[in-house]
Amino acid sequence: MKVNGYTIKEGANLHDADLRNANLQGADLQGADLRSANLWNANLQGADLRNADLWNANLQDADLRNADLRNANLRNANLQDANLRSANLRVANLRNANLRNANLRVADLQDANLQDADLRNADLRNADLRNANLRVADLQDANLRNADLRNANLQGADLRGANLRVANLWNANLQDADLQDADLRNANLRSAKNVPSLPWTIIVPEGELIVYKKVMGGIAKLKIPADAKRVNATGRKCRASYAIVLECPMGAQSLHDNTFYYHAGCEVRPREPFCEDRWDECSSGIHFFLTREEAEQY
Repeated sequence: MKVNGYTIKEGANLHDADLRNANLQGADLQGADLRSANLWNANLQGADLRNADLWNANLQDADLRNADLRNANLRNANLQDANLRSANLRVANLRNANLRNANLRVADLQDANLQDADLRNADLRNADLRNANLRVADLQDANLRNADLRNANLQGADLRGANLRVANLWNANLQDADLQDADLRNANLRSAKNVPSLPWTIIVPEGELIVYKKVMGGIAKLKIPADAKRVNATGRKCRASYAIVLECPMGAQSLHDNTFYYHAGCEVRPREPFCEDRWDECSSGIHFFLTREEAEQY
C-alpha cells in the first residue's frame, strides 16, 4: 500500500516521513519506524501500531480511535487535540508527550509511562490507568471522571482543577500531588498512599451534630454527640462511631442490614469496630448525611 509516495507496511522505515492528512485507516504499521514523522491530521483509526517507534512524531489532530499502540514509543510525540478514544496504549511510552486537549476517553493506558506528559484539559473519562506512571504529569483541568487509577503513580502530578469524581485511586501514590480545586466527590481513595490532607473535603466539624439517615420506612433524625468520632471521604456521606436516635419511623431497620433497628431515644453503635480510615467510605460506622434532603435522595 502506497500513501503519499511511502510504502505502508509492517516494519516500514518512515523516519521523517510527511504523512500529513494521510488516510491510514486500518493500516498495518507494526514495528514501523515513524520517528519524527509528520502525521498531522492523519486518519489512523483502527491502525495497528504495536511496537512502532513514534518518537518525536507529530500526531496533532490525528484520528487514532481504536488504534492499537501497545508497546509503542511515543516519547516526546505531539498528540495535542488527537482523538485516542478507545485506543489501546498498554505499556506505551508517552514520556514527555504533549496530550493537551486529547480525547483519551475509554482508552487503555494500563502500565503506560506518562511521566512528565502534558495532559492539560485531556478527556480521560473511563480511561484505564491502572499501574500507569503519571509522575510529575500535568493534569490540570483534565477530566478523569470514573477513571481507573488503581496503583497509579501520581507522585508530584499537577491535578489542579481536575475532575476526579468517582475515580478509583485505590493504592495510588499521591505523594506531593497538587489537588487544589480538584473535584474528588465519591472518588475511591482507600489504601491510597501519601494522600494530602484535602481540608476542603472535610465536612464533619467538631461538636454535637444533628444529622439524618435513610432507613426502612423513612428518615431517622440522629444526634452525633460531641465526643463521637466522625469522618467523611470525598463525598457527602459521613460516618460516626455512635449516635443517639432522636426521631425515626416505628420499627425502622437499616437499609443494608434488616436485623439492625433504630428506636427513638436509643443509642446506636456499629457492630464492627469503628473504622477511622476516612477514605473507606462504606466501612464500619453509623452512616449519615448532614441534611434531610440528602438522606431522602440517597
